Amino acid sequence: MSPPTQDTIVPLLSEIFTRRGAEEYLGEPVTIAEHMLQCAQLAEDAGASEEIIVAALLHDVGHFTHDFPTDAADRGIDSRHEEAAAKILETFFPQIVVDGVRCHVAAKRYLCATDPDYFDNLSNASVQSLHLQGGPMSDEEVRAFERIPGYRDIVQIRVWDDLGKIPDARTFGFDHHAPMIERVLQRHKEAI
Repeated sequence: MSPPTQDTIVPLLSEIFTRRGAEEYLGEPVTIAEHMLQCAQLAEDAGASEEIIVAALLHDVGHFTHDFPTDAADRGIDSRHEEAAAKILETFFPQIVVDGVRCHVAAKRYLCATDPDYFDNLSNASVQSLHLQGGPMSDEEVRAFERIPGYRDIVQIRVWDDLGKIPDARTFGFDHHAPMIERVLQRHKEAI
């Protein structure tokens, strides 16, 4: 497969959602596409900017860019899906979208370190992956995370990530978001 271009990134993302979206989402009660679409819906319902909605939609697209088995966490493997996705998206998207994707795992670690009630509400699959991802942040890591521009938006993406696991929830499909993605891409292209 050739690397995506400005003109092919949205069709590629659409094709990924269509071809692989029905796959199991790491032990959660929804498919991976259902999960990502729910996150985008939560962001849209909250009145988030288009950039944040797009980051919420694409935060887990890195699960589609590797060949790890769906039980990788059971085998003690961290797929580092957040880095895989960010590497693909950083060529096309503004920094807040890329950071929202790249740092959504770090945001889980951050919340575990800063919110005493957060850990108790994680799903079993999320707790399992937390251990592989480094556990709660240290004080030094917390301070470093808080220096990331837009870190509060990234934390909110994480909150939607945790909430977007409802079986049979009604959401818009990928096609609803495609024009929004195009607008975000165009604004970024014009800004650079």
